[in-house]
Amino acid sequence: MRMSERHRMLAGEPYDAGDPELVAEQALTAAWLARYNAALGQPVAVWRTLLAERLAGVGEGSIVRPPFHCDYGWNIRLGSRVFLNFNCVILDVLPVTIGDDTRIGPAVQIYTAEHPLDARMRRDGRESGRPVTIGSNVWIGGGAIILPGLRIGDDAVIGAGSVVTRDVPAGARVAGNPARFLTG
Repeated sequence: MRMSERHRMLAGEPYDAGDPELVAEQALTAAWLARYNAALGQPVAVWRTLLAERLAGVGEGSIVRPPFHCDYGWNIRLGSRVFLNFNCVILDVLPVTIGDDTRIGPAVQIYTAEHPLDARMRRDGRESGRPVTIGSNVWIGGGAIILPGLRIGDDAVIGAGSVVTRDVPAGARVAGNPARFLTG
């Protein structure tokens, strides 16, 4: 039996991003995002109810300030008391897991999606992805970019505007483009 493009995507294999099933899922997410982002002036309880409709998991007390953007939503799992500030983007073709008490500044971008280096595969609409895991009690400063396949350990700090290109161990502090370890 032939594997669907959705199953290829979720397995981390190259898949056709223009597949009708995936396009339909993105349309459903776009409709959900329109409702979610229109709730900016509503009480936080409304935001949480809407988040629970689409995300894989939303821990108690978690807040995502609209506007928010994602590919699917159902690959995003938030621990308890997670805070995402305005304008965060999560490209969630594979799971994004964010641990308890993590704070994420405005305009942070978290990518699981990757495009192939081979020009022919890009032209053919092939994509792939690698999951991102962010531990508990992490601080990610505004405008930071987290690249596909990375793990950020508990208690880590990512400086504002950083481009994180490799794993960050627990308790580490990184900043810059590319992000480098800070001492002291």
